[in-house]
Amino acid sequence: MKKQKAASYTLTAAERKILDSHKTTMEGLAAYFGEAFEFVLHDVTDYDHSVIKIINGSHSGRKEGAPMTDLALSLLEQIQSDEVARPSVCYTSKSKYGRPVRSTTIVIYGEKQRVIGLLCINLYLDSPLSSLLQNFSLVPQSDYITENFSSDSVELIARALEKVKNDVASDDSVPGHLKNKEIVTILYHQGIFRLKDAVLAISADLGISKNTVYLHIRGLEEKGNL
Repeated sequence: MKKQKAASYTLTAAERKILDSHKTTMEGLAAYFGEAFEFVLHDVTDYDHSVIKIINGSHSGRKEGAPMTDLALSLLEQIQSDEVARPSVCYTSKSKYGRPVRSTTIVIYGEKQRVIGLLCINLYLDSPLSSLLQNFSLVPQSDYITENFSSDSVELIARALEKVKNDVASDDSVPGHLKNKEIVTILYHQGIFRLKDAVLAISADLGISKNTVYLHIRGLEEKGNL
């Protein structure tokens, strides 16, 4: 069955929220990839003013309220005409200024799998190498943030606990009888207790009862609600 074409319907409140949620995604991607990339979010129910958010739009000279490009219109027609949905399309083109661009267009679906938007990411291939590498250069060791890439929650809990135990053990400002409480406090603020069975695993490792851990957590939650 052929899909319903864009602009023949208006977005529901839920679909508007779906589309708007991608604005935050764009900001995160732009912060990560840098100035050589242009990010564009289209609302496909308004061809003439489809751009509802754009980052690094100076590359193409576009702003919010700009129309959909002819290529995007053509791609949208192909996507909506296909029996099998294509969630993304990658291609190389040239901008109106003749600049080489490597792009991907990602389809955003709403209710009943109808197309409600497009997220376009354009890499301007002639951008200075410095703009491509600015976010990927080595930083001082002191600026590194520790992140555990674990295969399951059990491993994540164990690795987080081990690090905190070592940090607290080497902190002479924490009295010996308060070490466990400090460990629980740090892990609580790291969000570790959101994981299933974290209380059981941590209480067993520290040699204290789960009720003691719950008591510390309850005290922290009460402080947070003051």
